[in-house]
Amino acid sequence: MAGVAALVGDPTRANMLAALMDGHALTATELALGARVSPQTASGHLAKLVDARLLTVLQQGRHRYHRLISPLVGRMLEGIMAVAAIEAPPRHRSRSARDDAICFARTCYDHLAGKLGVALADALVARELIRLDDDGGEVTPAGRAFLAEFGAEIDPTRNRRSAFCRPCLDWSERRWHLAGSLGVGLARRCFALGWLERRPDSRAVIVTPPGRAGFTERFGMVL
Repeated sequence: MAGVAALVGDPTRANMLAALMDGHALTATELALGARVSPQTASGHLAKLVDARLLTVLQQGRHRYHRLISPLVGRMLEGIMAVAAIEAPPRHRSRSARDDAICFARTCYDHLAGKLGVALADALVARELIRLDDDGGEVTPAGRAFLAEFGAEIDPTRNRRSAFCRPCLDWSERRWHLAGSLGVGLARRCFALGWLERRPDSRAVIVTPPGRAGFTERFGMVL
């Protein structure tokens, strides 16, 4: 634990890991630019993260891409952010438009977070489509029918390494959003419908006009 904490605690490495929390793969050059360090400095930090099995390297032609080695690492980073937001002493810094966008809607590795993610979880619970508590969650019979009709491809037997329905503490809202296979399936379907668009160079996502209408019509959400 101490070794992993020391790796994540370095500001440069923390910035690199945060940049990869949307599940995408980035080159060393892209990560260096995001962390505002030289390519040589970035290479040294990335080597340590790969050796510690926090990152993996994907080779595509002449290019090498880095990504989080598993969703478990993403959940660890989101948990650290939640603790920092809730328990750490407050830091006085003016909020930016980028901060507001991240807090409103973002990806947490492979599922939705922020105000949008929490509102989606609340809507599913309110309609008794899922049951959710601190220990986990389950989809009701009505929920299974709804998800099938909605077109979300969610199979609890497909990936035994991932929990099917899992609450994830949202660091900005300080309440639960949905992770696990259910959270992943819902996020993928919303992107496929064009309800959401990714922002460049950010985990923040844009809720499109069809998305706002769709979330209201299908889930009763007002964003």
